[in-house]
Amino acid sequence: MLKLGKYWKLLAIATSCAALGAGASVIANAGAANNAATKTAAKHRGALTPRRLAGRAVHGDLVVATKGGFATVTFDQGIVQTVNGQQLTIKEGTKKATYKTITLTIPSNARVRDNRHKATLADVKPGQHVLVVQGPKRTLVVAHNARRS
Repeated sequence: MLKLGKYWKLLAIATSCAALGAGASVIANAGAANNAATKTAAKHRGALTPRRLAGRAVHGDLVVATKGGFATVTFDQGIVQTVNGQQLTIKEGTKKATYKTITLTIPSNARVRDNRHKATLADVKPGQHVLVVQGPKRTLVVAHNARRS
């Protein structure tokens, strides 16, 4: 199991906020469609759970309360396009549609995990799925090989 140590709270907050935001959007767009046909169709598509919503989120900016005030946490999720020194370029989106392609500067003290093992940014390869969580003091990069369909 992936040991995130001090970062588990940060990752949990990022995932929860992404799920809550997506859930609020779904509820707002649902309207008054509560008939039996709609419920049956939703059942066949699969339950819309917070985990599924968070898994579909590609970018988020969160403001979290801290002992000293507030801190901004940003997460980006996508497919690695290139790694060049401390620059990580990822494509955010789905297989069929790109939300945007961004280049992130990863600090040299960032924690990097590649397929659940401690790694360096140079170990991350194009085509891998990556989650980057950036806080005011720490950055976490979690990469893994894409699932085969």
